[in-house]
Amino acid sequence: MEFNPKRLSIARKRRLLNKKGFAELAGVAAHTITRCENGLTVPSEENVQSFSRVLGFPIKFFFGHDLDELDAGSVSFRSQTSMTAAVRDGALSAGAIGFLVSDWVEERFELPLCTVPDLHLYEPEMAARALREEWSLGERPISNIVHLLESKGIRVLSLSENSKRVNAFSLWRDSKAYIFLNTIKSSENSRFDSAHELGHLALHQDGKTTGREAEDQANRFASAFLMPRADVLAVLPRVNYLDQIIQGKKRWKVSVAALNYRLHKLGIISDWKYRDFCIGISRAKYNVQEPYEIEREKSVVWQKVMTVLWNERTTQSDIARALYLPESEVATLIYGVPQFYEEQRPDGTIPLALVSG
Repeated sequence: MEFNPKRLSIARKRRLLNKKGFAELAGVAAHTITRCENGLTVPSEENVQSFSRVLGFPIKFFFGHDLDELDAGSVSFRSQTSMTAAVRDGALSAGAIGFLVSDWVEERFELPLCTVPDLHLYEPEMAARALREEWSLGERPISNIVHLLESKGIRVLSLSENSKRVNAFSLWRDSKAYIFLNTIKSSENSRFDSAHELGHLALHQDGKTTGREAEDQANRFASAFLMPRADVLAVLPRVNYLDQIIQGKKRWKVSVAALNYRLHKLGIISDWKYRDFCIGISRAKYNVQEPYEIEREKSVVWQKVMTVLWNERTTQSDIARALYLPESEVATLIYGVPQFYEEQRPDGTIPLALVSG
């Protein structure tokens, strides 16, 4: 196959490099990178080797078919204003690589069909109630939202971005819904991010609502979906002390701040009491370290897929080699599954052993 300029661009952005910085590391002129990425120049073999070395991608990666690239205009980032272009493009490039890994898996496994309805005609609170009714959830708390999303056909992948500026993002592709989650945040915040992205998938399929309005709607949806009105009113009809919120967060597995906000919006606490609790949360640094932090949710789909593959002696390394990707890219995309390593036995066999991940 011929050199693919789009893959060079994706790999460069994945490493958060601009063209000038990449050119300096690769030992070529900046205009050479521009011409190569625009398909105006075919790089020499020596240049391709340099690109591979600097970016950490196998040489064969640059000679594959076109990848589905994510359009920045179709993806909502909650921290868009504070996010640099490099961070945004790095996350979008992770999405393109995520599609490649996901497609490889779907060629070999039959995954659940997506059953997220189009709820763009509903306001967020009603949309959350409608979706709970559609999925027969009632008013009870959701024990594991990642499992719920996967059971409804949503593909959940993780982002390796070591930045809280990239919370999560979601999008539709070929009638399939994808959510990419950043796992650097607290477990409670990751649950809220999951519900927030579900809100985007359900409320914004028509693509007409974007920007700050779309983010506000997704936040309101997530709050109502995770903390149903009837359940909150039944369990916490009156709140006088911050400790009641701290104890209550255990039920809905949300952050103290998220439950405080929900109680205020439902009229259970006054404006004055809400501000007082916000001050208390800040002083106790609960916005930095959650009290009674919950265990991070894990993917059941990826666990099952990788277990079958491991039993067939196929590892993450094998997937990476098949797709000409760095193994680290495959490992970090597989959401909530412990890392595995290979150890050669004297008889030549390879046992699979868990390591913390």
